[in-house]
Amino acid sequence: MPFSIACARIALRLALTLPAAFCATSVSAQAPAATRVGTILAAREPVNPAQEFVGRVEAIERVSVRARITGYLQEVLFKEGDLVKQGALLYRIEPEPFQAALQQAQGALVKAQGQEANAAVQLDRAETLLKTQSGSVAVRDQRTAEFQTTKGDVLVAEANVQAAKINLSYAEIKSPISGVIGRTSVTKGNVVGPDSGVLTTIVSQDPMYVVAPVSQREFLQLNGEQRRPGGGGGALTVTLRFSDGSAYEFPGKINFIDVSVDKATDSVLVRASFPNPQGRLIDGQLVRFSITGDKPEEKILIPQAALIADQQGVYVFVVEDGKAAVKRLKLGGESGANAIVDSGLDAGAQVIVEGMEVLRAGAPVIASPVKTLGRS
Repeated sequence: MPFSIACARIALRLALTLPAAFCATSVSAQAPAATRVGTILAAREPVNPAQEFVGRVEAIERVSVRARITGYLQEVLFKEGDLVKQGALLYRIEPEPFQAALQQAQGALVKAQGQEANAAVQLDRAETLLKTQSGSVAVRDQRTAEFQTTKGDVLVAEANVQAAKINLSYAEIKSPISGVIGRTSVTKGNVVGPDSGVLTTIVSQDPMYVVAPVSQREFLQLNGEQRRPGGGGGALTVTLRFSDGSAYEFPGKINFIDVSVDKATDSVLVRASFPNPQGRLIDGQLVRFSITGDKPEEKILIPQAALIADQQGVYVFVVEDGKAAVKRLKLGGESGANAIVDSGLDAGAQVIVEGMEVLRAGAPVIASPVKTLGRS
């Protein structure tokens, strides 16, 4: 091919290629499109700060039912898991041996009373003979000693009768409290006694206690009456959450703060009482125990929907100079649907609450104010 023709074709290709390359370079150099986002202004609001702890539900009354006499178990008179009333009959031990023991003790008492009556007559006769100088002092003293001995025998016999009656009453095992009864560890036909261990357990239901160990640092944040050992919780509000995150509908009241600090954990035990009319609180249950202060504090609140979490913690996106910026936060709990910000965010900041799912730090944004999302 002649050199002139080849040069002409190269020149034509350059003429066609350079505009296209120039256009591509121009497109790639354009700034990325701004993302539309919804924002709210971070503002300080009065809130009652809450502190949350892990607590455990405890029944106010808990009884381990045991046999107090040894005998043949005739009947089990309750259904496991039922609510029983105080005084309800739970077990019946064969009563006949104890009835016989009572009759024997009563017979011994009658015999002792007869001997006492005879000794009293003999003593009276000896006193009469001594007055008429027909008897002796030695005989009178002997009759006195015999009378005192029979009086002692009567007291012993009366005590034996009382003990036999008590043992007979123990043949019927009754509920000492009202509450829900657990499963029975024995069935009828077995011989039970004091060494048989716990036959069943009864726990009261309404109200219930929740006990939580509170660290010294958090305990010192409570003030006034709330920090007095042995005292109640004043105007503090106490609420519960279950392990699945659901809230318990009834608030509680702190009724006791332990008088000493656990040296092993440097914590003090706080106890609150909660109504339990529906039986949702179960003895031994693990719950989240939240104490809300009675003195409002000015705190920055933001909707929990604005929060993003990663391995470094919790953060939000804010608008700064038309771009998305990351703000790392230290949270101080919850207030309804809002999160309480302790540090990391200033009042007046534009917090992104909508459209942050696709954002990256430094990305341009077009901010539009939204309603006070999540504000309570």
